[in-house]
Amino acid sequence: MSTKLSRMYNMDIFTDSGKFIGNAQDFIVDVESGEVARILVEALPPSKEDAKKALREKSILYKNVKSVEDVIVVTRGAGVAPQE
Repeated sequence: MSTKLSRMYNMDIFTDSGKFIGNAQDFIVDVESGEVARILVEALPPSKEDAKKALREKSILYKNVKSVEDVIVVTRGAGVAPQE
C-alpha cells in the first residue's frame, strides 16, 4: 500500500469495527527505510517526556493500518483508545 503522506494529514482514523479513534496529526518516519513507523493522533510535543508519553498513548503502529482510502482503518486494539 502506498499513498502520499501529505494526503493522510487530518484524515479520520477508525478501527476495523467502526470506532472513531481520532485524526492523523503527525507521523514518525523511519529515515533508513523511508517508511511510516507510527501515526499520531496529536502533534508530537517538543519535550522528551511528553513525546514519550504521546508515542505510548496517542500513536498507532503503522503495521496495524489495514487500509488508507477516504479514512484510515486500523486493526482493533491498535494502541489508541477510541474517542467517546
